[in-house]
Amino acid sequence: MSVTAKNPDWIAVDWGTTHLRVWLMSAEGVALDHRSSDNGMGGLARDGFQPVLQAMLSDVLGTKPLPVIICGMAGSRQGWAEAPYATAPCPPPGIVQATRFASDGMDVHILPGVKQTSPADVMRGEETQIAGFLTREPGFDGILCLPGSHTKWVQISAGEIVSFRTYMTGEMFALLGQQSVLRHSVDTSDWDQAAFDAGLPDTLSRPADLAAKLFSIRAETLLQNLPAPAARARLSALLIGAELASAKPYWLGQEVVVIGATQLAKAYQGALAQQGVAARSANVGDLTLDGLTAAYQQMTEGTQ
Repeated sequence: MSVTAKNPDWIAVDWGTTHLRVWLMSAEGVALDHRSSDNGMGGLARDGFQPVLQAMLSDVLGTKPLPVIICGMAGSRQGWAEAPYATAPCPPPGIVQATRFASDGMDVHILPGVKQTSPADVMRGEETQIAGFLTREPGFDGILCLPGSHTKWVQISAGEIVSFRTYMTGEMFALLGQQSVLRHSVDTSDWDQAAFDAGLPDTLSRPADLAAKLFSIRAETLLQNLPAPAARARLSALLIGAELASAKPYWLGQEVVVIGATQLAKAYQGALAQQGVAARSANVGDLTLDGLTAAYQQMTEGTQ
């Protein structure tokens, strides 16, 4: 650790369901140090959050409370302290809407998520990525696609989250690949891009028979020796194709930016390219930190 990292001005925290990421920050928004653990919200009781974070910061906490700005699942109903949702359409919520409390040397601010009443939908964590993206492109007017376990398609206009829709595509891929009969067919980490490209139009144009197409993966494995990399890629293609068919009002004729992990973002970009959509990509990790930094700047501007 550098000497300056021993005296950060504030702490940025991304607390997800399975992982915890912490940055020690300068007032100028420079990351002095980065720490992480597997102590995500999913494995913690409400009284477990404070000791986990305090242990990670034990060498930098002093007598003066250190500002700690948190996004993600720490603000959920099952988290450290609930941060009520802002309601779309709205700008990404900032420090003013945060749930604030003191906790053993920490001045904690938990940023809220965003909800949509019709159709009912919620996000928690993605709004901070969106805030970070808008610090880079404040005039953006278009669609942000955030692939993951629960992929979000978000309409952005005039600096606001106008509407959004969530798809459980990533979680369905994991469940089918690990717990269904298809686990015997897709037991590999290898990838067959040609199989993905060929499988995508199947459900994009005809999503109604998705369930039948999924079982055909198993049947082709048994009868035609379908290789595992091709089976895995086709499973992903069928699920993403069904998602794109439903999300067509979001991406058709729109500027689209894909925010997510590199491999998954490339899969979505390739799928959209088949439909004539030249989507751009942005790194999710950097944008999360940018969004947390924007919240800190709001806090310091309010105290000047």
